[in-house]
Amino acid sequence: MIRISTIFVGICMVLIAASLGAVLHMVAKVSGYEATIVSLAALTIMILYNAVSLRIKDRAEASGQISDLSRGTTDLARQVAEYGRRLAALEAKLNASNTAQQDRIQGVMGEIGELGSMMRQLANSVAAHDDILSAPPAPAPVPVAFAPPAPPVKVVHTPPEMPLAVDVAEDTVSPANVPVIIVPPKTDAQFVNTIRRAITENRIDIYLQPVVTLPQRKVRFYEAISRLRDDKDQIILADDFIGPAEEAGFMQEIDHSVLLRSMQVLRRLMVRNKDVGVFCNVAKSTLSDPTAFAQFIDFLDANRALAPSFILEFKHSTFRHLGVVESEHLAALAQRGYRFSIDHVTDLRIEPRELADRGVRFIKVPAALLLDPKQASLSDIHAADLSDLLGRFGIDLIADHIEGERAVVDLLDFDVRFGQGFLFAAPRPLRPETPAANGTAANPASASSNKASTGTVSPARSASATPRGEQPRSGGLAALARRATGPN
Repeated sequence: MIRISTIFVGICMVLIAASLGAVLHMVAKVSGYEATIVSLAALTIMILYNAVSLRIKDRAEASGQISDLSRGTTDLARQVAEYGRRLAALEAKLNASNTAQQDRIQGVMGEIGELGSMMRQLANSVAAHDDILSAPPAPAPVPVAFAPPAPPVKVVHTPPEMPLAVDVAEDTVSPANVPVIIVPPKTDAQFVNTIRRAITENRIDIYLQPVVTLPQRKVRFYEAISRLRDDKDQIILADDFIGPAEEAGFMQEIDHSVLLRSMQVLRRLMVRNKDVGVFCNVAKSTLSDPTAFAQFIDFLDANRALAPSFILEFKHSTFRHLGVVESEHLAALAQRGYRFSIDHVTDLRIEPRELADRGVRFIKVPAALLLDPKQASLSDIHAADLSDLLGRFGIDLIADHIEGERAVVDLLDFDVRFGQGFLFAAPRPLRPETPAANGTAANPASASSNKASTGTVSPARSASATPRGEQPRSGGLAALARRATGPN
C-alpha cells in the first residue's frame, strides 16, 4: 500500500516542476513548449533522486536487521550449547545414581532371599505342629441317622464396635431332653402328615448361621435356615422336608413363616449394626405360584426399606430352569430393590452377565468344589479366577461348607471375600418370645399363637466367642505363615 508521505512528496514534486515552468514562461519569457520541457525534466530528476534515496535507506535498514538477526542467532547457539552441557552433566549424574541404586537393590534382594528361606523353614515347622495339634480324636460311635443338635440360642444386641453374634441360651440342655435329628423316608405318607402338623402347630424353627469376611472373620451376614419339629420335638432338617413339602404343596406356608421371622430378625439386628444382612431361602414352588407369590411380594413391598439388607436366596437349579412366570416374579422383586443369592451350586459353569442382569449379587459355592482340581477341566474358567470374574459384574463369591483351616488358607489365594461353614459357627436356633417370659402363664396353644403373630426373639447376653480350645489359634498361625511365604 502506498504511504501517505510518498503521495505528499509526489504532489510536492509536481507542484515544484509546474512552478518552475511557470516562472520560466512568465519571467524569463521562455516559450510555453520549452517551459513544459524544463518542468518535465525537473520532475524527472526529482523522481529519480527520491527513488535512489529510498533505495539507499532500505538497504541500510536491511543491513541493520541482518546484523541483529546474526547476533540473535549467535546468542541462541550459545544457549543451546549451554543446555547441551547441562544435559550431559545430568545424564552422567543419573547413570551414576542408577549404578549405586542397582547395587543397593542387589544387596536388599539378597537379604530378602535369606529371610524367605527362614520364613519357609518357620512355616514348615508351624505347619507340622499344627497338624499334630489339629489331629482329631477318634469319634465315639453314634447311632446311624441320629445326631444331637446345637443348644438353643438367641440373637444378641452387641455394642456397635463388636460384631453381631448369636449367643447360647442360658438354659441347660440335659442329655435326656436333647432333640434328635430324624432322617425320614422321602415317600412316607406319615412323614407328610408330620410336616402338615408341624406347620399347623407352628413348629417351624429358624436357625442363624453367620457369613464372615475373609480373612478378618468379621460377621457380615446371617443365613436364616428353617427346620421343623415333630410331635416329639425331634428336629427335621431342611434337606429332608423340602422335597416332600413341595410335592404336598406346603412350601408356600413354610416360606411365608420363614420370611416373616427373618424380616423381624433383620430389624432387631439392624438396631445396633446397619451393615448386617440376612439371607432368606425361597423355594421354587413359592416363586412359581401366583397366589402365594402375591402375598409374598405384598409383604416384601411393605418392607421395601430393608431391601438392601435382605437377600432372597434360590437354588442354582431354579435359575437354570426359569419359566416365564418365574422370570416375571424375579423381575418384580428386583424392581423393588431386593437382591438375590444362589446356593446349591454343583458346577462352575456360571454365566455372570446373565445372573447380574437378573439381580443376583451373591453366589455360594462349596469350598470343596472350588478347591477340586477336576473342575478346571470341566468349566470354562479356573476356580482361582472365578471371584475376579464375578466381581466385574457386581457379584460377590461366598465359599460355604468350610470346615477346616487349610481350606481357608487355600481360599484366600482365590481372592474369596466371604466364608460360611461350621469352622466359623454352626447354625444356632432362635429362642421365640412367649408370654411365660414376662411372668404370665401360657399354654402351648397360646405360645404357638404368640410365635405365629409376633415371631420376635428375646435379647440375651453377649457370647460372641464360643470356646473352641486352642486349635483355632494354632491353625490361624499356620495359615498366617503359609499366607506370608506362599507355596514352597
